[in-house]
Amino acid sequence: MAHIISDECTACGACIDECPEEAIAEGDIYVIDADKCTDCASCVDVCPVEAISEV
Repeated sequence: MAHIISDECTACGACIDECPEEAIAEGDIYVIDADKCTDCASCVDVCPVEAISEV
């Protein structure tokens, strides 16, 4: 099960640096590629606004 990023995302970049699978793409709101996401939850732990959750 992959994770998703909500509209609360501030595009700070913390999750991109933490993702070991490079599954997160930049944008106004970042997006997680479900095919690349291994559900490690590293991004969840570093998100300062708690914008990342499980699908």
